[in-house]
Amino acid sequence: MLRGWTTALPRPWLVLIADAPVRPVRAARYRYKALEGRLAGTAIVPYLPVLRAVEGAEEALQHTDVQAAAVKLRRQLEGK
Repeated sequence: MLRGWTTALPRPWLVLIADAPVRPVRAARYRYKALEGRLAGTAIVPYLPVLRAVEGAEEALQHTDVQAAAVKLRRQLEGK
């Protein structure tokens, strides 16, 4: 996908969302590092167990840990 990325578009971000309370597997860490230089940026969202129990974004955002992660991610994406 990145090879065919046109220069007319801004470079994409890679957001790694943890799906377990452990560090990513070796292959994921390798890909993350290998792609870093080709992207506008990278961000990591920590494991949030509540995301497995909710039906949608509105319900998830009722939880303070999800709100905090969303604010942090938005700041990273906006460069603040």
